[in-house]
Formats: sequence, structure tokens, C-alpha cells
Amino acid sequence: MHLRQKQPRIKLDAKEYVSVRTLVLERDGWHCQECGSTNNLQVHHLRPRSQLGSDIAQNLITLCVSCHRKWHGR
Repeated sequence: MHLRQKQPRIKLDAKEYVSVRTLVLERDGWHCQECGSTNNLQVHHLRPRSQLGSDIAQNLITLCVSCHRKWHGR
């Protein structure tokens, strides 16, 4: 049985994603939401794109490189 998603996932083009990424960084005060670092910040999808996660601010969180690696088990 194949389950379909109820709503299409939102995948932004590169220019739109940069805008949302900046919005998320500003929302999170330019700090990693795990350790508080302000260095080497990245934006992480809480629900991965591979699991139909969308490129919307509510699905994104600011993490530093180190914490982002931990979230991905690296």
C-alpha cells in the first residue's frame, strides 16, 4: 500500500530558500538553538526533505556545524 501525503511539500527555489534561511537565522537570534554558539551557523530541517519536510520557517531551526552534525549522527 502506498500512502500519499495530505499536502504537497513546499520546496523553494534557491533564491526563496536564502530568504527563508535568513528569516530563520534572524528569528533564532543568530544563535545555535542547541548550544548557543554564534559561529558557523546552518539551518536544519526538523522534518527532513527526504521525509516530505517542507522549506518553511516552522520546519527549520538554526544550528552550528557541530550541533548539526550531532543531529545527523556524524
